[in-house]
Amino acid sequence: MIEVEGLTKRYGAFTAVRGLSFTVRPGEVLGLVGPNGAGKTSTLRCLAGIIPASEGSVRIAGNDLAVDPVAAKRALAFFPDEPRLFDYLTVRQHLAFVARIYGVVHYEDLARSLLAELELVEKADVLPGELSRGMKQKLVIACGLLHSPSVIFFDEPLTGLDPLGIRRMKDSIVRRARDGAAIVLSSHLLHLLEEVCTHVLILKKGDKVAVGTLAEVSTQFSNGEPNVSLEEIFIRATGGSET
Repeated sequence: MIEVEGLTKRYGAFTAVRGLSFTVRPGEVLGLVGPNGAGKTSTLRCLAGIIPASEGSVRIAGNDLAVDPVAAKRALAFFPDEPRLFDYLTVRQHLAFVARIYGVVHYEDLARSLLAELELVEKADVLPGELSRGMKQKLVIACGLLHSPSVIFFDEPLTGLDPLGIRRMKDSIVRRARDGAAIVLSSHLLHLLEEVCTHVLILKKGDKVAVGTLAEVSTQFSNGEPNVSLEEIFIRATGGSET
């Protein structure tokens, strides 16, 4: 579970996120939506413990991120929009390294399963420099899932993936939520969020505009119209700002 209370992030005099509170329960996928500069990336980085919050609290799987960061981070995986890998470790060696860091014993079967799921079996013994942008993204995801996190944060997870990879990534996100993970997914691809998310959080200039199930947020901004798309909801909620 993810529990956020009064999260505020400042950079000097500039407030990127202001008084944000929400909860993501096991099995839920929260779509994080907002125009450029709304505070989405700052929010994700605070939730993952990459940068400290200025105010407020974050609890990951029952662990206070500020009080017990190691326990909190052991329960989560964060996937940034830009994959970062070790130049001189092969795909297989990346997985072995991550398994050692997280203390995952007998990880080989799970590693093989992830390589198969993410179509990396034939690339297991190559270096990152030989991988495409999409393959690098898949390797980062394989490494992040190796310790079976109960909380997962995605920042633009489909970048660089081909159509088949996109479809499989959608299925992977839905399956892990079904297995009990609490997931936050930030993406400019609103149709993706509409397909996989159970809830949505809309930000604008660091403030929460709306949060709730897709049906609840749709009702708030539909003006009584049926079948209003998430894209139209976004436009109405943010005043037409670009994503």
